Amino acid sequence: MESAKIIAVLARMLRDVGPAEELAQDALVQALERWPDTGVPDQPAAWLMAVAKNRALDLLRHRQMHLEKESQISYEIDLQLQAAAPDLEVAVENALDNDIGDDLLRLVFVACHPVLPTDGRVALTLRLLGGLSTDEIARAFLVPEKTVAQRIVRAKRTLSEAKVPFEAPRAHELGERLASVLQVLYLIYNEGYSASAGADWMRPALCEEALRLGRILAELTPDEPEVHGLVALMEIQSSRARARVGPKGEPILLMEQDRTRWDQLLIRRGLAALARAERTGRGLGPYGLQAAIAACHARARRGADTDWQRIAALYDALAQLSPSPIVELNRAVALSMAYGPQAGLEVVDGLMDAPALKSYHLLPSVRGDLLARLGRTAEARLEFERAAALTHNERERQLLLARAKNGVSS
Repeated sequence: MESAKIIAVLARMLRDVGPAEELAQDALVQALERWPDTGVPDQPAAWLMAVAKNRALDLLRHRQMHLEKESQISYEIDLQLQAAAPDLEVAVENALDNDIGDDLLRLVFVACHPVLPTDGRVALTLRLLGGLSTDEIARAFLVPEKTVAQRIVRAKRTLSEAKVPFEAPRAHELGERLASVLQVLYLIYNEGYSASAGADWMRPALCEEALRLGRILAELTPDEPEVHGLVALMEIQSSRARARVGPKGEPILLMEQDRTRWDQLLIRRGLAALARAERTGRGLGPYGLQAAIAACHARARRGADTDWQRIAALYDALAQLSPSPIVELNRAVALSMAYGPQAGLEVVDGLMDAPALKSYHLLPSVRGDLLARLGRTAEARLEFERAAALTHNERERQLLLARAKNGVSS
């Protein structure tokens, strides 16, 4: 639980994520060795922080001595020592309160820095901030552990070689850097919410990590509407988790879910986060608009009560603000529910040649659903079979093949 905080403080002191993570782990190992004999201290988090800081100072002194022996006195390291030393002079119980928010925020922005490729940002974020092991990350994304380890090593090396500053971005940099952070959290959450491959339709641990990190970021950036918008979206989507999967792990689609199983606490939290985004007075961005769409579903006690016309209008706004073929596909679904399947089919047919959707299984899946609702059963069956062939998720493939066999809308 304290790992991210410790790494954040050490990264500020050392200006390097790699050694910061190693020293944080050393402090945890020392606790495992000592606490069985001495007992857990009254303030275990402060104890860990103090031990880790001492180790960091030892490393800085060692670096300075090495440079002195070579007659290369480093002014930068002197400054680092001067900056770090006061941390040890304050009471240990106050150490955790000193700039801890800023340190965590720095680490979030460093782990999601645009200089890193997306897969590197995801792996490093889950490792440093989520506390997941390389094995856990590998299992979550169904890639070899060696691949994840290499991504993390490359990410740390890239940050070091690029001399990425360990600081929150300046005002003119905030938009781009914050967008990168939100993109990573959104990607992690979506992979957990609808797994792209494997035997399970959902991976709840990834959803929980993304939501936890989003909540932290929301408290660190209270005036950023898109942060609250993303948190609202994740809270509301997570509220459906128990209703999305049947007893045997089979997917249950939105309109067929037992809404009494939706988590009302998460819905309230999501609506509160959406209200925070709106109160900033800066308008809703793409994440906020998606949260507003999710809120329409959350407020409907029955599927039949859903305000599809409002959802269609929100998708119109989203398409204007953040146009993409996937947004258009979702807009087509909303139009079909608000104004009939033919209205949606016209939009979908216009997407059939979109390069970005060429291998996207949900395009034929949506088209199959619309054709089935129009009574064009034979055509619908072919579309469901095509979607089943494109998906890499076994649960989703079974669902699509069942719909192809039945030839009816779900």
